[in-house]
Amino acid sequence: MRYSAGHKQETRERLLHSSSLSAKKSGFSTVGVDGLMKAIGLSGAAFYSHFSSKDALFAAIVERELSQSLERLGGQEGADRERLQRCLKQYLSMAHVEQPEAGCALPTLGAEIARSDVLVREQAQKCICRLQQSWAQILESDSLAWAILSQCVGALVVARMLATEDVQRTVLNASQEEIARQLAVPRAE
Repeated sequence: MRYSAGHKQETRERLLHSSSLSAKKSGFSTVGVDGLMKAIGLSGAAFYSHFSSKDALFAAIVERELSQSLERLGGQEGADRERLQRCLKQYLSMAHVEQPEAGCALPTLGAEIARSDVLVREQAQKCICRLQQSWAQILESDSLAWAILSQCVGALVVARMLATEDVQRTVLNASQEEIARQLAVPRAE
């Protein structure tokens, strides 16, 4: 039985969505093609009518997830330091620590992106640089934007590695305090 182009696109989108959640929660390399397809109720053989390889699926996940992170975190038109601070507070929250599948892909997929081919890393670089540039405009500092971006991702990775909620909160709170201190320092004009 032949399916419509719309059905194929719908299935591809379900696979991409399901695989993104799985990758952010458990890591991309931990699940095979059969497991990814089973999660959406299809056989592994159907996978190749949507993606040429598992690596191609990962590239699509990286593009999708980092684009979504850029939308959520990348200062919208007219954004200011206060809005950025609120956004960073949400980023450095226990909810983000406890629900990796619902949050930013950088802390969850960063190591896998680093081990990927150059095309995936270039794609990630493009999104990360756009985010940094957006923050640099708001903060009036390229280096401060890089430092805060790196601190946020690193703090989330460290917090998720820890076993107890108290220590996780300590890491998040310390990062929030240091970022707030940096944002309070007037920039030279």
